[in-house]
Amino acid sequence: MSEAPSRAGRRFVTLDVFTARELAGNPLAVVLDAEGLSDMAMQAIAAEFNLSETVFVLPPEEAAHRARVRIFTPKQELPFAGHPTVGAAVLLALAGGASADFDLEEQVGIVPCSVTVTGKRTGRATFALPRLPERLGDLPAAEVIAAALGLTAGDIGIPGHEPARYSAGNPFAFVPLASRAAVDRARIQSQNWAAAFGEGDRANAFLYCREPLASGHHFYARMFAPSLGIGEDPATGSAVAAFAGLVIDCAAPADGEHSMVIEQGYAMGRPSDITLTLTVSGGKLAKATIGGEAVLVSEGRLFV
Repeated sequence: MSEAPSRAGRRFVTLDVFTARELAGNPLAVVLDAEGLSDMAMQAIAAEFNLSETVFVLPPEEAAHRARVRIFTPKQELPFAGHPTVGAAVLLALAGGASADFDLEEQVGIVPCSVTVTGKRTGRATFALPRLPERLGDLPAAEVIAAALGLTAGDIGIPGHEPARYSAGNPFAFVPLASRAAVDRARIQSQNWAAAFGEGDRANAFLYCREPLASGHHFYARMFAPSLGIGEDPATGSAVAAFAGLVIDCAAPADGEHSMVIEQGYAMGRPSDITLTLTVSGGKLAKATIGGEAVLVSEGRLFV
């Protein structure tokens, strides 16, 4: 599966991402010294960790970049993901001992990152979207969506927002719900899932409403992706990246910079806060960034 590791093994670290405290946010494994690992080995290691994503850090293809990273769920590789980007960026800055700006190479493209080190095990990273979001199309009727989520048709939709698919590298189905109570009641209904969200490894649902828990926050959300081995994800930065396109289409923000915080993971006891910043010019999205905190939780060695 891989070249034999040294006796010292391959270093790995786990972090909690989109949170400033341990045992909250979205847990992430980062495997350092990943040279020599085959694709099959990386996938098997990600399945072993069984977190929503595992990152493998490799030397960059271009010397000017900080690192090349590959991202795997327990079932497949992703071209881009938000919490792995934030977590890996914070870890690399902590390893360097100082705040830093650098580029990461991901399958989706070059991802510019800016990291502020805030403590011995903590930092905050912001990255610019390597690809601006695009609208992919509509979702089925409210009744079909509701049946897939154990809700009623009356729970679906908020003024100005309709269910739709968007992507900024990974496609997501966005479902606006009328209340936080409806978001919390939602449950995957396997027998109806494919009719609403399709089949295959990209069938997912990002549920959101305008009733955040904290003052100053903007949306409350949950994300289901059973086909990726993720029943529910505590924080999904790539979904929030795609959500930027929905905000532009539905809210038509004025030219300038707009920041908002999306709460995710609260319903599953892993509170996560994701900051989305939009730069609008001429009524169109010119740039978007995702930001959040991360904290180092554990470290060890892999003998594979």
